[in-house]
Amino acid sequence: MKLRSNGPVAQGWQFPGKSQSAVTGLDGKTGRSALVRTHFRSGTVIVLMLALAMSLFITGIFLPFTSVTKLWLFQNQISVYRGLIILWQAGELFLFLILFVFTVIFPFVKINAMLVLWLWPRLAVEHARRLFHFVSNMGKWSMLDVFVVAILVLTIKSGGLASIRVEDGFFLFFISVMLTQFASLWTGRVVSHLEG
Repeated sequence: MKLRSNGPVAQGWQFPGKSQSAVTGLDGKTGRSALVRTHFRSGTVIVLMLALAMSLFITGIFLPFTSVTKLWLFQNQISVYRGLIILWQAGELFLFLILFVFTVIFPFVKINAMLVLWLWPRLAVEHARRLFHFVSNMGKWSMLDVFVVAILVLTIKSGGLASIRVEDGFFLFFISVMLTQFASLWTGRVVSHLEG
C-alpha cells in the first residue's frame, strides 16, 4: 500500500514550535506568496510607484534644491547632499542630524520597507500587518522631510542682497514623497483586507 505525500503541511502537520498561522501565507493558504503575486494588478502599480519614488528621491538629493543669487552677479546652487557637507564642515551637528534623518534616512527606509512588504515571498499575514504598521507610523512624519528641506535655505549664509529660487531637486524630492504617500495609503487598503 502506497501513501502519497505532499509534504508536512499538506498532511496537516505543523512545523516544530510554530502554529498553523505562522506558516499561513499572504494568500490565506499554507503556501507563502509575495503580496504582489496575490494582488497582482494593484501590487504591480504600487511597486512601480515605489521604484519611481526611489529613483526620484536619489536623483533629487544630488540635484540642486535651491539657487542663491547674490548681488545679481554670483550664483550658488545647493543640493541636500551639498547642504549636509556644508553643515558637517561648519560643525552644525544638530542641524546635520535633523536634515540627514528626516530627509535621507526616513524616506529611504519607508520606501524599502514597503518594497519588502510587496515583494518578500515569505512574509506571513501578521508580519505584513506589523510591517505596514511600522511604515504608517513613519508616514506620520512624512511631510516633515519636505518641511526640513527649508533648513537648507535658512543655513545658507548670504551676505548682502540675495534672491533664492527653488530648483529641480526640490520638485523631484517632493514628487517622490507624494508617490510614497499614495503608495502607502493604497497598501494600507490592501493590508487591511488580508485574511489570516
